Amino acid sequence: MKKIKYPFTVKQDLVEDFHGTKVPDPYRWLEDLKSRETVKWIKQQNKITYDFLRKDSRYSEIRSTLSTLWNYSRFSAPFHRKGRYFYLKNDGLQNQFVLYYQDGLDKPANILLDPNQWSKDGTSALENFSVSEDGRMLAYGRGEAGSDWQKIWIMSVDSGKLLSEKLDWCRFSSIAWKKDSSGFFYNRFPETGTVSEEDRINFSKVYWHTIDTPQSDDILIHHDPQNKELSFYPFVSDDGKYLLLHVSHGTDPRNMVYLREVDSNLDFLILNEQRKASLHYIYNKDNLFYFRTDLDSPQGKVVLIDINKPEEKYWQVIIPESDAKLEHIAFINDHLVVIEQKDVISYLKLYDKHGQFVSEIELPGPGTVSSITGRSDDKEFFIVFTSFLYPTTVFRYDFLKEELDLFKKPVLDYSPTDFETRQIFYTSRDGTSIPMFITALKGIELDSSNPVILYGYGGFNVDMKPTFSISNIFWMKQGGIYAVANLRGGSEYGEEWHKAGMLDKKQNVFDDFIAAGEYLIDQKYTSPARMAIMGGSNGGLITGACMIQRPDLFGAVICRVPVLDMLRYHKFTVGRYWIPEFGDPENPDHFKFLYAYSPLHNIKTDAYPATLIMTADTDDRVFPAHAFKFTAALQEKDNGNNPILLRVEQKAGHGHGKPMQKIISETADIYAFLFKVLGME
Repeated sequence: MKKIKYPFTVKQDLVEDFHGTKVPDPYRWLEDLKSRETVKWIKQQNKITYDFLRKDSRYSEIRSTLSTLWNYSRFSAPFHRKGRYFYLKNDGLQNQFVLYYQDGLDKPANILLDPNQWSKDGTSALENFSVSEDGRMLAYGRGEAGSDWQKIWIMSVDSGKLLSEKLDWCRFSSIAWKKDSSGFFYNRFPETGTVSEEDRINFSKVYWHTIDTPQSDDILIHHDPQNKELSFYPFVSDDGKYLLLHVSHGTDPRNMVYLREVDSNLDFLILNEQRKASLHYIYNKDNLFYFRTDLDSPQGKVVLIDINKPEEKYWQVIIPESDAKLEHIAFINDHLVVIEQKDVISYLKLYDKHGQFVSEIELPGPGTVSSITGRSDDKEFFIVFTSFLYPTTVFRYDFLKEELDLFKKPVLDYSPTDFETRQIFYTSRDGTSIPMFITALKGIELDSSNPVILYGYGGFNVDMKPTFSISNIFWMKQGGIYAVANLRGGSEYGEEWHKAGMLDKKQNVFDDFIAAGEYLIDQKYTSPARMAIMGGSNGGLITGACMIQRPDLFGAVICRVPVLDMLRYHKFTVGRYWIPEFGDPENPDHFKFLYAYSPLHNIKTDAYPATLIMTADTDDRVFPAHAFKFTAALQEKDNGNNPILLRVEQKAGHGHGKPMQKIISETADIYAFLFKVLGME
């Protein structure tokens, strides 16, 4: 390809001393997102990018086809409160999912909340919601332009009318209704102006809100100013008797649980005070509490804790650790309903309340159970099942019939029998066996010529399970292969798998991803010139690091909302939450391994793959300047002819709440890019 002439980017003579190491930061001025110079630079970059992507008919064809494919109904699993069932639905091309309710499974559906009416461009989104115990009140978080900040609104389900109060300063907020439906507990941050800008996401507080009263009357339930980085998330026990707080430090999966009676003013009982492991509430009967934990059991186990004897030595194991990871557990109809995961495949099982195995519920095939909805006194529960080739579908289990029946199934214009998914295991650099899913049209020839998207995440205890995507179906219909590598750093095999890809072990994740690419080449699925890697957020870090370490291995890179400056990531937005995962650059020992792989700081003069770096102007989770600075440095150091492009979405955040039309446009841009640079035109 002809070398693109990029906008001129000013370099400053700025050097910072990190523990005796001099580190240049010539593009730090791009951290000022609102400066005239930065805004101008973004416009220039976007013009080059959109000229490259959209100035031919292929983009319009791709976008039109994706719009047609995406035009099908999608549902969430319903849950009920006092006989009323609530669920989300998108008719197809609606920008946002709509919240419905019905007064029984055989009753007509009613629209309760339609976020599509909130803004013309669809950038106002329903972020979270919670229904009162009597099914008559709804509290919900509304976010704007993809921001993590939201306001909580309250409305009557019966009348559809909003109450007068709106709750501010909310971010990652839980909403926990009291059993009498008089109000709810919620967590928020300090009022604007009462703390410094850097502390806006510190000093988490839990408040009680009585409905039909102003926020100024809310009662402070708990805060800990001596430990300002702790976060508190309230929830109420199944019997309504206890208030529990999930207490965490950043994204560290190890947590504490604070517990006391709902109306008590006594000090909280603290469980797992040393934060030695994760601890997640399942159910309680009076003083006996079921929890899922990975204490001394990386794959997870279920324990029974008597809060009158809460010390660890008294914990009773109900379901012991096995060779399968305990993914999710609900207590329904006197049973423990358990999602187990083995080799990244879900299994749905029933145990009695004493932990004795009852039965396995047969699923439609290998895939993922992504949620369970139901309560202890229910005779039914709902699950969502999906796989790479099985569209997201809702099933209902009836305890009386002991049957799992189809409840809501999307109707799509494609034939899953035309495709196949293989799970293979390949060997990483240190000999570790890594699973990978490879999905493509049946009968595809292994002649090294196939275009491939290799996707990975590898961090924050997040696993990459089989999940349906209509855009992947489009890609595979064009002859492409979609591969997902289950890298260390995720939770595919429990906490040990996570630990093997965090802090000073992060290089393992890059090695795993590079080895996945080498496997696909060695087995003749593709060649370097026809292979693209893609990832977002922490996955953007993975793609950024791997393209710098092995620019020869890939033909294209899609680097989305990425973390790339590992020496300053903790200074912006919620970056300090990630210190338990990445490490602290201000710690000399941590600095060494962070600096060793930080993508921004390891760019050398070289010929790099065709690269599309994607971010959004209002991303307040991963600071957009990561992408800006990396783009500037890469455009400067690249000595090849491949395009190095930056795409900056307007009025969009980290990805959640993004309207459907923006999703379609973004996906069309990705495929237009790949078709060009991988020679698929």
